[in-house]
Amino acid sequence: MATFLYKLGRSAFRRRRLVALLWVALLAVAGIGAATAPVATSSSFSIPGTEAQRAFDLLEERFPGAGADGATARIVFKAPEGRKMTEAGHKAVVEETVSALKSGSDQIVSVTDPYTAQAVSRDGSTAYVSVAYKVNAMELTDETREALTQAGENAQGKGLTVEVGGDALQTMPATGAGEIVGVVIAGIVLVLTFGSLVAAGLPLLTAIIGVGIGVSSITALANVLDLGSTTSTLAMMIGLAVGIDYALFIVSRYRAELAEGRDKEDAAGRAVGTAGSAVVFAGLTVVIALVGLAVVNIPMLTKMGFAAAGTVVIAVLIALTLIPALLGFAGDKVVGRKQRKGTATASDKPNGGTRWARFVIRRPVMVLVVGVLGLGAIALPAASLEMGLPDDGAKPTSTSERRAYDALSDGFGPGFNGPLLVVVDGDKATADRAVSTIKGLEGWAAVTPATPNKAGDAAMITVIPKDRPSSTATEGLVHDIRDATGDDVLVTGATAMNIDFSQKMNDALVPYLALVVGLAFLLLTLVFRSVLVPLKAALGFLLSVVAALGAVVAVFQWGWLGSLFGVEQTGPIMSMMPIFMVGVVFGLAMDYEVFLVTRMREAYVHGERPGEAIVTGFRHSARVVVAAAVIMIAVFSGFIGMTDQMIKMIGFGLAVAVLFDAFVVRMAIVPAVLALLGHKAWWLPKWLDRILPNVDVEGEGLAEHISTEGAAKPDLVKV
Repeated sequence: MATFLYKLGRSAFRRRRLVALLWVALLAVAGIGAATAPVATSSSFSIPGTEAQRAFDLLEERFPGAGADGATARIVFKAPEGRKMTEAGHKAVVEETVSALKSGSDQIVSVTDPYTAQAVSRDGSTAYVSVAYKVNAMELTDETREALTQAGENAQGKGLTVEVGGDALQTMPATGAGEIVGVVIAGIVLVLTFGSLVAAGLPLLTAIIGVGIGVSSITALANVLDLGSTTSTLAMMIGLAVGIDYALFIVSRYRAELAEGRDKEDAAGRAVGTAGSAVVFAGLTVVIALVGLAVVNIPMLTKMGFAAAGTVVIAVLIALTLIPALLGFAGDKVVGRKQRKGTATASDKPNGGTRWARFVIRRPVMVLVVGVLGLGAIALPAASLEMGLPDDGAKPTSTSERRAYDALSDGFGPGFNGPLLVVVDGDKATADRAVSTIKGLEGWAAVTPATPNKAGDAAMITVIPKDRPSSTATEGLVHDIRDATGDDVLVTGATAMNIDFSQKMNDALVPYLALVVGLAFLLLTLVFRSVLVPLKAALGFLLSVVAALGAVVAVFQWGWLGSLFGVEQTGPIMSMMPIFMVGVVFGLAMDYEVFLVTRMREAYVHGERPGEAIVTGFRHSARVVVAAAVIMIAVFSGFIGMTDQMIKMIGFGLAVAVLFDAFVVRMAIVPAVLALLGHKAWWLPKWLDRILPNVDVEGEGLAEHISTEGAAKPDLVKV
């Protein structure tokens, strides 16, 4: 592989104008496709194999239109203290609002009058108007949303407290300044690392091109593939981080080759042949982790994983082709001023990485114990992990949606915001028996009579829980209804879907870990020609990801330091957060493992003793790995400023996971373990050594090729 990539790097360097033109053309095509594509909508949400999904499908079949995924809204009216919504003046305001809504948009299906739909609380203090739309929230026009908010504002000025809630107000996640700050910090780190504005700009430029192509492609295909509105944001988050890092390692190796006296074309080939091999395998681990999300069998999560994986593949291809091409354009400016003047410090002299590696080698047990115990302590909150899907109750109290949610809870009970929809596959007698059975259980506040369909072969029952939607009591009620009724009675609704979704994520976590870690273990065994190094890498990853989950629970569920990260409302952790974070962090963790340990392996293969190889690996790679980690942390931290709770939580989780994995696991625990293992770290059974193909990440085959063919021989791959 190293020889092929060497030829590819030299070819891209020599034909740099053609390579650059091809990538620019690809960016233009993707951009035009995104600009001309219809606006992305919310992806359809389904959970195959769950009772809630079966009930939803039955509802669509027997009650056409009743299970449609159109947007909904509620305008909640609250009378002043001591007064009631049934007063003539207040009633007139509500009826005026209903009339305005009905004529406000042709996207509206229905608007209910609270005085005819029994939508007034028992104490008369609260009433609400329900609005149903033909299309989902992302397809609502600005005029429709404006009509909704304007109706609420008009009523607000007439003596009533009016709040608007529901998913009709949902919009694309707002982009904050945090992402820009993250990129700026990445640029500063690159300048400090390279001492050259040109060298620092190359990773940023190529990462932006890669993300531009990936996100534009996702936008162009969003409606065709039902990708949803958050897919591009997550792909941008991952693509930007790995794109900068992969380019960083290629440029860093290129500068090192120049420092050894190579000519520019040969240095570009060697950089792609050696560091490029690590980039390929690091990228493969990320792709495996993201594509492996398909094992969960939730279409939305699968599409997110594949889209993000596609962006990672683009980042790898850009690092292998566009980076050497741009290095050809950069000329001498890619190195710092000191190196151009010949006053740069020799790369083989001790640096911070060397001193740290020697410290760890002298005290491996102490470093190992401190690292493991420290991460273990941070991981403790993960034992209290509670998962769920967010609703308006998880939003900040500053939002109208949250205030509407609270007003409905106060006026109609905590469970009103999470009604359960029971679908009966049977005649009226079967439905009546189901109602009677449900009323014999505990935990419900109201049970409506069964509503049959026109054919009389199915019925709907609405159950209002006593407790809030995300409570364990409501979850218990769902399970009690399912246990007490037969197979012809199914429970669905947002609350039941949430419960089933969380359970499915829990059930999929172990198989997913086994698949991803197993495949990556085989891949790393192939790269490092070792059994213990991949095993240590996997165990270190598990430690860092559990510690990151502990930090997420402490901040977003317990509220520790919540104000520092803009967490205004604590609550359950997003159901998909743990498994998504496991997938992404595993791929990123293996990046650092590959980049750091391949340099150690390279030194060991060339005759250095285990301890010397560790020091050599840190001398050449530690500074770059630290820079890469800081960049990733900065990029992910930028997403903490997003208004979308899911993006905010994922950004925080990935940032702390990279912090723990790069600086504690890879920079401390890994060298400590390798120092304790010595030669055994690189042990591989002879029978396994015989059957494993040699991918030549260390570049031994490349060295033979160069010495035989000559570095200047035009043995190039055509691009």
